[in-house]
Amino acid sequence: MGSTPLDHDSGRTRDRTSGDPRAPGRAGRPGPLTVQAAGCVLWRRSPVTRTLELCLVHRPKYDDWSWPKGKLKRGEDALAGALREVAEETGHSAVAAAELPSAYYLANGRPKRVRYWAAEAVSGTFTPNDEVDRLLWLPPHMARRRLTEPRDADLVDALLTTFRATATAAATAATMTAADPRAPRRNVPTAPFLPGIRPCP
Repeated sequence: MGSTPLDHDSGRTRDRTSGDPRAPGRAGRPGPLTVQAAGCVLWRRSPVTRTLELCLVHRPKYDDWSWPKGKLKRGEDALAGALREVAEETGHSAVAAAELPSAYYLANGRPKRVRYWAAEAVSGTFTPNDEVDRLLWLPPHMARRRLTEPRDADLVDALLTTFRATATAAATAATMTAADPRAPRRNVPTAPFLPGIRPCP
């Protein structure tokens, strides 16, 4: 697919050879500008089992399974671009929550950064198109195996970690409120749906 991984984290990336987060060329020469992209790890509750399912898209151009994502337009906000790409590729509107680790890699010889958000699909219907011809809703452990790139599979674990942290925060807030009813209530988001999630092998 013409891509080489650089790094995968939630902050800056460093080129393997230079160590410069701007990924310069050799001998200190400026390298190509980083391509900016964004996408979402899209999830829903299964209409049958009510357990967590993740959305994967198949791109016929690359014959791969990945998260819905794409390049940002000039001056476009990254989160707005991520939600736009979700709508264009999957036909679903979504509500974004926590930002997940970004992915960094070389695509066609240029450094590329993809920012990701966890997002819940709230409405819409998929229609096959030129960019995406198939869509799957899979439980986390199956999604992790189906994803083509290891860097994409890592985001399954990042999403589950985010959900569990949210659940812990919600439980702590509930315990504090029960212990002291006079304490001010905190608006703590609830975890989307943890039953049915099992660790990814």
